[in-house]
Amino acid sequence: MDKVDILISGGGIAGLTAACAFGNAGLSVLCVDPAAPVTTRAADGADLRSTAFLQPAQALLERTGLWARLAPHATPLQTMRIIDAGGADAAPRLSRNFDASELSELPFGWNLPNWLLRREMLAHLHGLENVEFRPGIGTDGLTTREAEARVRLTDGSHVRARLVIAADGRASPIRRSAGIDVRTIRYGQKALAFAVTHPIPHGNVSTEIHRTGGPFTLVPLPDHEGMPSSAVVWMERGREAQRLAALDTADFEAEASARNCHVLGPLTLATRRSIWPIISQIADRYSAQRTALIAEAAHVMPPIGAQGLNTSLADLRSLLELAEKSPETLGDAAMLDAYHRARHTEVALRMRGIDLLNRASMMDAQPLRDARAFGLNALHALAPVRRGLMRLGMGRTR
Repeated sequence: MDKVDILISGGGIAGLTAACAFGNAGLSVLCVDPAAPVTTRAADGADLRSTAFLQPAQALLERTGLWARLAPHATPLQTMRIIDAGGADAAPRLSRNFDASELSELPFGWNLPNWLLRREMLAHLHGLENVEFRPGIGTDGLTTREAEARVRLTDGSHVRARLVIAADGRASPIRRSAGIDVRTIRYGQKALAFAVTHPIPHGNVSTEIHRTGGPFTLVPLPDHEGMPSSAVVWMERGREAQRLAALDTADFEAEASARNCHVLGPLTLATRRSIWPIISQIADRYSAQRTALIAEAAHVMPPIGAQGLNTSLADLRSLLELAEKSPETLGDAAMLDAYHRARHTEVALRMRGIDLLNRASMMDAQPLRDARAFGLNALHALAPVRRGLMRLGMGRTR
C-alpha cells in the first residue's frame, strides 16, 4: 500500500495547483483524476473556458513556483467594464469602467486559457520529485481513522494519506464518501464558453454586458492568428442557450455579435463551443475526518466577476498556510476545523453576493432592468464605494 502525506482527488486546475503548492512545500503528494488532461486547444474535450487569476491568486502561484511558467502566456486585465444594455433596444445605454490603477500599480489579474493552464501545470509537476500525478485513475472509496485516511483507487490499489483533499468537482466522490451534504440553487441557466477574434483590440479590458438571461462576458486573450482575441462566457436561460448552441457557425456569430452590442466589432469563432449548467452550491462543511474540500467540491457559483477559481485558490491558500504553520499536525481534527472556520462563512457571504448579481443580470421586466442600471451608476459614482467593491472583488481586505 502506497503512503503519502497528501492524496488529491481531482486533476483540474485547482487540483493541479494544490499538487504544485504542497509539493513545493516539501510534502509528498499523489494526485489522481479519472480523466486524462486535455492540453491542446483543438482536441476533443478541451476546456475552452479561461481563468482570470486576480492579484491574491497570482501571488499564490508565484509562491508555488508556477507563475514563471504561466506569465509568458498571461494577458493582463487592467480594466473591468460593465455595460448595461437593458433598454428597449439591444444597445449599450450605460458603460462604467473599474480601473485597477485606483488600487495599485498591478492589473486586477491575468487571464489564461484553461487547456494551456493544464499543459503548463503538468510540465511543472514533472519537475517535482515528491509529487506524482496518475491520470486515468479515480477514487473508489474512502476510510478514515484518527491517524490517517485510506483511499481505494479505481485501479484496485490503495493509498494511505495523512490528508485527503477533495478537488474532484461539484459531484465530488470524496465528499460523498465523507458524508458531507450540499445545498444547491438551480437558476435554469446554461453558459456557453468559446473563444473569438474581433477587429477592435480589447485593450486589456474585460467587458461584461448585461441585458437579460445573464451576462455576456469577454475576457482578453493573446492575439490569435494576427487578430485580437477574447474568451467568452455567455449565460442564458437553458432553452435559449440550447438553441444558440445548435446554430450553425454563421448564425451563431451573428447572434453573438448582436448580444455583444458590437463593442469589439463582429465576432468570429476561434474555437468550438461548450455548454454547461449554472448552479450555486455549497457544502455543509469543508472538512471531515482527515479530509478537506476545496474548489467545486466545496462551492460552485455562477461565472461572474472571476470569483469561482479565485475563491478556490483562496481555499488552497488557507489550507497551505495551516499546513506550513504546523506540519506535524497535517490533517488532524484541529487543523481541519480551523480550515472550515476560516473559509465556510466567508465563501457563503461571497456566494450570496454573486447570487444577487446573477439574478439581477437575468431580469426581463423593463422597470427592473432600469433599476439595475440606476444601481450600477450610483455605485460607480461614489469613489469610496467603487474602490471598496473592487477590493472585495479581488479578495483583498485593503
